[in-house]
Amino acid sequence: MPKVFVEKITSQDVISKYEELIKKACPVKKDQPIVIKLNLSWSKFYPACSSPPWQLEGTIKGLLSLGFSPQNIIPVENKTVVTNVQKGAHSHGWDKVCEKYGVKFHYLTDEKYVLYKPKSKMLVLDEIFPDGILLPEIIFNKPLITLCTLKTHVFTKTTGSIKNYFGMLTTKRHWAHRFIHEAIIDLLQIQKELHPQILGVMDGSVLGHGPGPRCMEWEDSGLILASEDEVALDATAANIIGINPLQIKYLGVGKKLGLGENDPENIQIEGLKDLPKYEFNSGDTLASKGQKFIYHGLPLWLEKILLHTIITPWSYIASRLYHDVYWYNFIGKGRINKYMKTGWGKLLRDHLS
Repeated sequence: MPKVFVEKITSQDVISKYEELIKKACPVKKDQPIVIKLNLSWSKFYPACSSPPWQLEGTIKGLLSLGFSPQNIIPVENKTVVTNVQKGAHSHGWDKVCEKYGVKFHYLTDEKYVLYKPKSKMLVLDEIFPDGILLPEIIFNKPLITLCTLKTHVFTKTTGSIKNYFGMLTTKRHWAHRFIHEAIIDLLQIQKELHPQILGVMDGSVLGHGPGPRCMEWEDSGLILASEDEVALDATAANIIGINPLQIKYLGVGKKLGLGENDPENIQIEGLKDLPKYEFNSGDTLASKGQKFIYHGLPLWLEKILLHTIITPWSYIASRLYHDVYWYNFIGKGRINKYMKTGWGKLLRDHLS
């Protein structure tokens, strides 16, 4: 029976709780290169959207206390067609955390990508990328810690440790959105081939719900979750949010392929025995409705014209106008202002100052 560790946290003790978690749960205990995959869903800071700085700081402190050298700690993150990873690392304080502990942040935009031939039978990725699957060479054959957040997603209902690895692909990964459930399970198979040990660590300082991963409302939940079984971790997160994990396609596919456990009845919870259970769900925005229409309402050949050709930048412009110009300024800022009045907001200011 897989184990998922869950613990209550506050803004006062969160970094020490992460440090203790890593010391206890890190799958490797000796100094060697280890990859930390962060999660950037927006270049701008927004609650629950991307890995907060205390999640990275606590993880680094835990590894250092285990005897890892700063040179062997490898935080990585990538850009998307609508995010800038350098701006995101600055707005989330990752750059300052790394500088504080002498750790180099590796922008995947600067790393060499090489062809990877999966040993497992792929569900869709080999068809989506017929010329081969490209992955950053720096991550190969190293233990992995994936830092995600507790939140919903317009395409997959929830998004956590499994989907965080989607960011390892090149910026053409949006080609996989039509088959996103199968694509991220293909990547879970690849994870298990590429990394000798994996630990998923989820920040639930606040919970993001609604049309994630960006246009969400937030709830102060005060949790951290961790597991070596990423299916079990994401299933537990879904259960906390209030979404039945047995009704989430990618988790079911992962269970069917023997990659992890999606049934809460078969998952052992360590730490916090009485899990909170909210009644939240995902949802849609005007932008996501348009995306879903393209991915699921139009034939594939027309999607390829719209999103795989020279005219594709129209979609990036539309996304930025909706999310960065309209939603962030007219809806998001009010929610951020409330967040900044909490202990989490103070902790964020401390990391950015």
